[in-house]
Amino acid sequence: MRRGVSGFIREPRTITLIILVVISLAAISTLGIPQGLDLKGGSIIQIQLEKPVDSATMNTITSVLDKRLNIFGVKDVKVRASGNQNIIIEIAGVKPEEVAKIVGSPGKFEAKIDNKTVLTGADIVSVQSPIIRGNQWEVPFRISTDSAKRFAEAAEGKAGAPVDMYLDDRLITSPEISPDVAAGKPVTDVAITGAESTRESAELKAKEVETLLKSGSLPVKVKIVGVSSVSAELGGEFAKGALIAGLLAIIAIIIILVARYRTPILVLPIFFTTLAELILILGVAAIIRWNIDLAAIAGILAAIGTGVDDQIIITDEVLGEEKVKRRRRRFRIREAFFIIFASAGTLIAAMLPLAYVGFARGATGIGMLAGFAFTTVLGVLIGVFITRPVYAKFMEYIIK
Repeated sequence: MRRGVSGFIREPRTITLIILVVISLAAISTLGIPQGLDLKGGSIIQIQLEKPVDSATMNTITSVLDKRLNIFGVKDVKVRASGNQNIIIEIAGVKPEEVAKIVGSPGKFEAKIDNKTVLTGADIVSVQSPIIRGNQWEVPFRISTDSAKRFAEAAEGKAGAPVDMYLDDRLITSPEISPDVAAGKPVTDVAITGAESTRESAELKAKEVETLLKSGSLPVKVKIVGVSSVSAELGGEFAKGALIAGLLAIIAIIIILVARYRTPILVLPIFFTTLAELILILGVAAIIRWNIDLAAIAGILAAIGTGVDDQIIITDEVLGEEKVKRRRRRFRIREAFFIIFASAGTLIAAMLPLAYVGFARGATGIGMLAGFAFTTVLGVLIGVFITRPVYAKFMEYIIK
């Protein structure tokens, strides 16, 4: 028996599995397992464009919104298109009202003299960090040299006249034209200023203006049509419930296996193989930063259930001909794998439409189907190509 176990451990497939499990455990411990909104809390904001757009314009819009949220300081955010007129934004750990103005604003900047536009957002080269003095705020920015010359030409001879600065057609500030600029001297350093009721409000407003100036304007108008939130406490309850469901599933599996085979030498390998599949799935999720939510947990349970079924098929096929010759035993294992591959192919074929609809349409409910489908397919592929062959090889050594 010891020779059989040592020979099994030296098998290339076994060594590969051990290495992958170690890598997965390292990825989980260092990178952590990304959690979806329904586990750690957060918000979902649904945005509608004023009209349908093509794929290039949609990519521009999602890129600008993603950039805005990152500049604003939102750490865990996911922006995805939903069709050709809607966008879904998932934000973890942030209240929706804190970012609603950021994602719902076109971000169009204009500076006007005598109601004539002399500067736009395209003229901005860089934006500096906001300056807060009490409840007063200031956002300095720099314009290009050509823009500064054009601005000086428009301001020539108009010392003391206001420069009306608009953001999304709302007047933000109206600084006066300095004598130097009115004399035709180009100035590249400009600033938007304002005042709020409190220092906290001033900081938030300055951050909003900085974010909009840095990210640029959206090519079409947008509006927020839906906001939903999941509290961190409720997410914790979901996670606790999912953990309990997983433990109950494991206990049920062990009871069924013990009742069927009545020997630890057959039950424990199935359990450890299932545990290895779970570690590999979570390891892949940690590496590719795939969020584990309730739908993904359901997919993991489905994949693990399929894996246990496959291992039972292998075990029964091998034990059914325990006394046959080696050639016949390998033939029965091939028969078992034919059934396993056929079952895996059928399951993957059933999951692909869900994944396609979820990724292509991207709506909130449909997106959960994509998470379920992706995790299920991932678990099945890991089982079919990694863990099931190792388990079959283990059964050969057990019979020998």
